[in-house]
Amino acid sequence: IGRNATLEDRDRVREMLAGADMVFITAGLGGGTGTGGAPILASIAKDVGALTVAVVTKPFLFEGKKRQKQSQEGLAELRKCVDTLITIPNQRLLNIAGKDMSLLDTFRKADEVLLQAVQGISDLITVHGLINLDFADVRTVMSEMGLALMGTGNASGENRAIEAAQRAISSPLLEDITISGARGILINVTGGVDLTLYEVNEAATLIQEEAYEEANIIFGAVIDESLRDEMRITVIATGFGKAEEAARPLPESLGAAPEREARVVNFAQKEKENNRDIPTFIRQEKNDKAAEGKENTGRGLRSRFSANLGDDEYDIPTFLRKQAD
Repeated sequence: IGRNATLEDRDRVREMLAGADMVFITAGLGGGTGTGGAPILASIAKDVGALTVAVVTKPFLFEGKKRQKQSQEGLAELRKCVDTLITIPNQRLLNIAGKDMSLLDTFRKADEVLLQAVQGISDLITVHGLINLDFADVRTVMSEMGLALMGTGNASGENRAIEAAQRAISSPLLEDITISGARGILINVTGGVDLTLYEVNEAATLIQEEAYEEANIIFGAVIDESLRDEMRITVIATGFGKAEEAARPLPESLGAAPEREARVVNFAQKEKENNRDIPTFIRQEKNDKAAEGKENTGRGLRSRFSANLGDDEYDIPTFLRKQAD
């Protein structure tokens, strides 16, 4: 239903997205609306040249295998159409929701996670900071990068920089991926007026050490006076799996040809070995004929040389004259 409805309004959607630099698509996968419609919207957004980012949730396990299967199919289609894809399994909400949290509050929590992911990215561009990140930075890290990890960590107190950074790169709500394979990373550090350079260095260094050694890291810092003792770090990591592809060895069929052992065959020796099975009187007869053939060949050679030598035979090298004689 969602797919057909989106296709019917395809032209209207294209008009609405025309001129957009960046498009966020948020949806809950597993049903019909988001699963069917999101890939169409993403395709249109890409067609108009917008940086397209999808932030989607996957169904709870108790919602059944059918919705799980539909969500996987929708996810596969969506991956083909977006620059960056962030997935949040609803099942992970159990990690942060207590036993007493109502079902309504749990789903609200899922919506908040989607909001934080989108707002965390948009704030990198729109919020003015000490070290600003602009849209070009975001595009560099997120364009054509596939699966992504997005996390936000808040902490206060003496070790707030380290704690906030660790929480940002190990969010319990995100899919089972780690920052270690990321090829592109955006780091945004937000703190109050008491934010120090030492804290910024601590946080950025921890994240950098966890990332791929040649990752493209872009950094920003913002002062928010409302954050008195608190520090917030947002991390967007992209390009997972690209390092492994680059390092993957060639298949054997495309690699170097295996070394072959050279063999030298002594045909004269081979002939002698083969002759051992021939009776003596037959070998003798063959040898006599061979000798006779050589003698005839010698006579023919001498006659040809004699016919051509004439008065000029001394112009012929000595070894040829001897052979003719």
